[in-house]
Amino acid sequence: MTLPEMRDFLASYDGPEIHIMEVCGSHTAAISKNGIRGMLSEKIHLISGPGCPVCVTPTAYVDRLIELAMTPNTCVVTFGDMLRVPGSKYSLSEVQGMGGRAIMVYSPMDIFALAEKEPETTFVFAALGFETTTPVYALLLEEVIERNIENVKLLTALKTMPGVIEYLCENGASIQGYLAPGHVAAVTGSDLFKPLAEKYQIPFAVSGFEGEEILEALCGIVKACQNMEYPVMNFYPAVVSAEGNVRAQELVAKYFQPTDAAWRGMGIVPGTGMELRPEYEKYDAGSKALVEDNKRNKACCCDQILMGKMQPQQCPLFGKVCKPLTPQGACMVSEEGSCHSAFASF
Repeated sequence: MTLPEMRDFLASYDGPEIHIMEVCGSHTAAISKNGIRGMLSEKIHLISGPGCPVCVTPTAYVDRLIELAMTPNTCVVTFGDMLRVPGSKYSLSEVQGMGGRAIMVYSPMDIFALAEKEPETTFVFAALGFETTTPVYALLLEEVIERNIENVKLLTALKTMPGVIEYLCENGASIQGYLAPGHVAAVTGSDLFKPLAEKYQIPFAVSGFEGEEILEALCGIVKACQNMEYPVMNFYPAVVSAEGNVRAQELVAKYFQPTDAAWRGMGIVPGTGMELRPEYEKYDAGSKALVEDNKRNKACCCDQILMGKMQPQQCPLFGKVCKPLTPQGACMVSEEGSCHSAFASF
C-alpha cells in the first residue's frame, strides 16, 4: 500500500473497535511526533504500554540510587532522565544539591574514564532497560572484568518484554493487537512473540520508528483483526530477523540470568527481569533486595496508565501539578513516557 492508501484505510475503518497497544516508549514518542493518533478512525485506539524503561522502574530502585549517591566515596552514574524520576521523597537531581553525587553520561562506557580518574570512589551505573540495552551492560561488565577494575558496579533494573505482555493479557487488558518493539526484536528476534500471539489470539506487528513504518504496521494489525488472524508480522526486516542477534543473546546469557522483577505500580511480575549471575555478584550494588514498596505518590496513576487501563489525561494530576518540569510520576519524565507525549499535544 502507498502512504495515501494506508492513511485512507486507517482513517475510513468502520468495523468493531480495535485497541492497539504500542509497547515501546520510542513508538509512543514517534506516534506523538508524527501526529498518528489524529490520522486514525474513531474506531482505532492507540494505547501506550509498559515499554518506557524509566517509567516502569519502581520507587525502591530510585530510593536505592539516592542512598548510594549520598554514601561517602560513592557516585551514581546514569542517563539524564533518571536524574528527575521521583523517589519516595526526592529525586537524584534534588539530592545533588544536598551533597549527593550523581553524574549524567551519554554512554555507559563513559564510566571507565570516571573510575580511572577517581580510584578511591565507587561508581555505580544505573543499569535499567529492556532486551535492547542489556547486551550493552554485558559488554560493560566484560570490560570491567578484563581490565580488573575494582571501583565499578551495577545497580540493575533490567526487564524482559514477553512476560509483562502476558501479565497484561492475564489481568484484563482489553487489547486486540500489539505494535511490537523493533529495538527489542532486533536482539530477541520476532519469533519471541509467537507463543503470545498463539496463546491469546492477538496479532503482533514488529515496526520501525518512522511514521510511515508505524502506519504500515497498524494497517497490518487492523487487517489481521478483520480476518480474525493472529500472526507475528515483521515490518522491520532490514533490522529484525526471526531469530534475532544470537551473539548478543549469548553475551547476555553469560553474565545475566532470569529473575522476578518489580514494575512500578504492578508489583512483582514473575520471570520478567534479568539479574547478575551468582559468580558476578561482587559487581552488584544491591539490586536483589529491591521490590516495589508502594511509597510512590498514591495520587499518581502511572500503574493504570502503563497497563493501558487509563489514558494520561484521566489522571487527576495530569497537566495540573504533574508537568514535564514538575513530574509527579515517572511517565511524565521521559520523552518516551506516555504522559510526557500526551502533554506535548495537550
